Amino acid sequence: MHIFSTKKDLINCILTHKANNRSIGFVPTMGALHKGHLSLISTAKKKNDIVVVSIFVNPTQFDNVEDLKKYPKTLEKDIKLLKTVSCDIVFTPSVEEIYAENIVSETFSFDGLENQMEGKFRDGHFNGVATIVKTFFEIVQPNKAYFGQKDFQQLQIIKKMVKKNRLPVKIKGCPIYRDEDGLAMSSRNIRMSKEQREVAPFIYKTLKKVKKKFGTKNVTEINEWVKDQFKKQPLLELEYFTIAEEKTLETAEIKESGKKYRAFIAVFAGKIRLIDNIRLKK
Repeated sequence: MHIFSTKKDLINCILTHKANNRSIGFVPTMGALHKGHLSLISTAKKKNDIVVVSIFVNPTQFDNVEDLKKYPKTLEKDIKLLKTVSCDIVFTPSVEEIYAENIVSETFSFDGLENQMEGKFRDGHFNGVATIVKTFFEIVQPNKAYFGQKDFQQLQIIKKMVKKNRLPVKIKGCPIYRDEDGLAMSSRNIRMSKEQREVAPFIYKTLKKVKKKFGTKNVTEINEWVKDQFKKQPLLELEYFTIAEEKTLETAEIKESGKKYRAFIAVFAGKIRLIDNIRLKK
């Protein structure tokens, strides 16, 4: 496994592989790796000759400075984990290597995708995400890039960014990787207290019940039911719940035939913010 911290060294290595017609799969991460990340890498390994993983905590996608400071950094542990899944290349650049002295985002248009859900609560977040992903795509030049569906809105936005910028990379969305009790894997999970971690699976349990109710209940009834459920959970605070159309991410008022819907949720366990989603069927 090769580890690079500069763009120049990584690009030289990539060019060698490209010259030998090797396909490149890419998994961008912010470190604090867990089984969800490893599942993305394993999928990439099956579909590509070479897999590149980046570990970079991107400052421009954090609207909360404290959240950036507290984001777990476990590089030594991450490297050991990557070896267990036979990762080929790891890119661990510094902030200066990526942004030089200009730590700001580009401004993108995502045709309104950025104004839904997370966009209402995290100012500038998606410009930051798109900036770093586009930068990494230009450096790594992957054939395919892999993202988890837990951040479904992010996945749709990256697809939109790739299409609008005509980048030669295929975006692959992979199923949400869950712990045995159903909680979606996240690097933030380790920051929860024992009590918070014990109650957190309630989020996914609620989403599964929403999926069942979607066949017989209307959207308004489901929204009210979810709010009522979280009022009974003192350790969990509901930030938002919405049922949205998958393509546009616009909030659904009624169910329309021919459209695909997904339920999205954001919940606070103390100061730790957890998100999840589930596909719905009428």
